[in-house]
Amino acid sequence: MKTYFIFACVVALTVAGVCQAGVLRKNFYSNSCPSAEAIVKNITQTLVASDPGLPADLLRMHFHDCFVRGCDGSVLITSTANNIAEKDSIPNLSLEGFDVIDEIKTELESKCAGKVSCADILALAARDAVSFQFQKPMWEVLTGRRDGKVSLASEVLANIPSPFFNFSTLLKGFQSKGLTVHDLVVLSGAHTIGHGNCILFSNRLYNFTGKGDQDPSLDPTYAAFLKTKCKSLSDTTTTVGMDPDSSTNFDASYYVNLKHKKGLFQSDAALLTNRISNKIVGELQKSTDFFKEFAQSMKRMGAIGVLTGNSGEIRKTCGVINS
Repeated sequence: MKTYFIFACVVALTVAGVCQAGVLRKNFYSNSCPSAEAIVKNITQTLVASDPGLPADLLRMHFHDCFVRGCDGSVLITSTANNIAEKDSIPNLSLEGFDVIDEIKTELESKCAGKVSCADILALAARDAVSFQFQKPMWEVLTGRRDGKVSLASEVLANIPSPFFNFSTLLKGFQSKGLTVHDLVVLSGAHTIGHGNCILFSNRLYNFTGKGDQDPSLDPTYAAFLKTKCKSLSDTTTTVGMDPDSSTNFDASYYVNLKHKKGLFQSDAALLTNRISNKIVGELQKSTDFFKEFAQSMKRMGAIGVLTGNSGEIRKTCGVINS
């Protein structure tokens, strides 16, 4: 299932505060591994050329990584007999693209062993995958992240909000990470690519208030279309494009559809329920405006909770903490 969610924030990290982008920098690997960013780009875009779903996969994975323990590559770690890692939590079972990160890491280790972090690989690969459509970088990725040594499935569920969340719950999570209502609306635009499972929105079609009713905030024609895809509340396998007719194109159509009451999840529709966020949705109707704002919000999101300097480690294999 190629889906991506907006995430709430980790209370524990809130206490520690949000790391700012100043601890990261451009061309961090210019001396230690000059070809690093080119290798990430080349492998990522070669794979995207044959799998148009990868941009949504990698962008979603990047968000899942950053909103649990910060952007430290902890979502990539594989569970062991003594620890159930993040990737095996229920919200992460549908993540895809781990093989892409592993392929990139293998190549980088052969060229510059022990130099490039998995956290940076993920941040760069997400950008490069989305950018393939445009053949130019869509946002700047500062580098210098190091990899975390902790990955706990028990921390994930509480930190990824349900697609059923209302506006105030979504905003509270973003604000606790040092992000704003503007970031919330802009980063929600990542729903312009990818697919969502019927089970995550079929209540809006068949049982919105528990009385067998339909969500009145959902466009009736769109709801009728969704019912042709999701036949019942119990459908756990069917997926639907999150952005009608444009689920593989990264563009501003998410916001256009949202204004027409065609947001797939309740958490999408929730952006119209607040005066400020509704206004921002209206300001992002053009792709050029969306791209500009998305670049800035992604830069801020990519700096959340980063480990730098002597913190963390540089994993030899992205799925395994160094012994």
